[in-house]
Amino acid sequence: MSSQHPGPRPEPAPWASGSTTGGPAGSTPDSTHGGTAAATLPPQAEAELSTTAANEVVGVTSWRTPVVLGLLSLVALLLFGLNAPDNTVSFRVSEAGDLFRVPDLVVHGVLWGWLTVAVLAGLTVLAFLRARAGAQLPRWAVLVVGFFFVSGFLVWVVGSARSPDVSLSGLLAGSVALAIPLIFGSLGGLLCERSGVINIAIEGQLLFGAFSAAVAGSLSGSAWVGLLAAVLGAGLVSLVLAVFSITYRVNQVIVGVVLNVLVSGLTGFLFATVLESNPGVFNSPPRLPRFAVPVLSEIPLIGPIVFDQSVIGYLMYAAVALVWFALYKTRWGLRTRSVGEHPKAADTLGVKVNALRFRNVLLGGMVAGLGGAFYTLVSVSAFTRDMTSGAGYIALAALIFGRWNPVGALLASLLFGFASNLQSILSFLGTPVPSQFLAMLPYVVTILAVAGLVGVSRGPAAIGKPYTKE
Repeated sequence: MSSQHPGPRPEPAPWASGSTTGGPAGSTPDSTHGGTAAATLPPQAEAELSTTAANEVVGVTSWRTPVVLGLLSLVALLLFGLNAPDNTVSFRVSEAGDLFRVPDLVVHGVLWGWLTVAVLAGLTVLAFLRARAGAQLPRWAVLVVGFFFVSGFLVWVVGSARSPDVSLSGLLAGSVALAIPLIFGSLGGLLCERSGVINIAIEGQLLFGAFSAAVAGSLSGSAWVGLLAAVLGAGLVSLVLAVFSITYRVNQVIVGVVLNVLVSGLTGFLFATVLESNPGVFNSPPRLPRFAVPVLSEIPLIGPIVFDQSVIGYLMYAAVALVWFALYKTRWGLRTRSVGEHPKAADTLGVKVNALRFRNVLLGGMVAGLGGAFYTLVSVSAFTRDMTSGAGYIALAALIFGRWNPVGALLASLLFGFASNLQSILSFLGTPVPSQFLAMLPYVVTILAVAGLVGVSRGPAAIGKPYTKE
């Protein structure tokens, strides 16, 4: 039996068990994201949540940002400036059959390369001046750096190809498609880690979700049954993670790694002994339908990305919006962030810490299962051994890169999808840039970003720490 707190137990605050909008006369606005918290929130817990908000918005001022910008400027000088392609590069915005015809974007390689070098050099100087004054580089400057560096790289690499012409809408639409399982995986990891539980098992959840979807969809002949099986299968993996890491307080990193190895071995064994021997029965799932919204899907650039998706694609957009709203605008979200930052204070105010963590870990696994279903119900319609190819680890990196924020995780996942799709497209264009360089690009960018370009990534304060009532 757990020991009782001495003395009378304080009344639960509204964020612990009451309304999200109402509260006692002394209630104050939640310092983190605009919800409503109680005035009885202990100062230590309020300080933890305020520190989290400050770190999410501002970051930590240091000399790392100007140093990283200086390195990017040097790379831009060597590649985009001194080795700029001396020809024009075309980016097709609209295709034949689009509702509106938009002129192609045409730039000259040398002109755009030196413009990129000048902009990055100017922002590097600004970063050094801001660091000397003890201030952080403005967020708009970081966005400008990202835009010019990525566009400069595109102009350089496409301009060096045999055919310096690429479809921008196809590049972006393919990037979103490749990023869908990463986005679901990072959202699943976010629900766990915001609750204080490290989720290294995203890879296993994606893989078992893909396996479950293939088998159930094949046996039932219904892609919808396969989608449900993917959610339940990944939820089973997260159930094991929750039991060992929360109930038995086993090291969460070790449990996650073991689960990944276990799922890889189990699905590999079943694939070789069952699915491969009779693929017509066990490994031929139907595809989920794809819906194109009339008229809107024909809008150049935006239409194919937003309004011409599979069911899982539309679910991805809904999941990002729903997780963001629930995490920052509801009582459940305030509780979740509280048990991830200061579980003892949350327990004092009536929140059942381990029960909430358990439920959130299960929910996170189910969300990741939707990403696993993408592989076998949308992408290839068949399961193969270790077909996720480390996507769970990439999703974990996207979660950290996105600083444990649903929108940040979305953007980071899109970066990985963009690099993967760019690698495939450029191989057809005949660019002299080695494909290995393109494959490692998102990881290099992630290292630079975590090193200081967008501030220090700080996880929830109680992440990885089992909670035991005193």
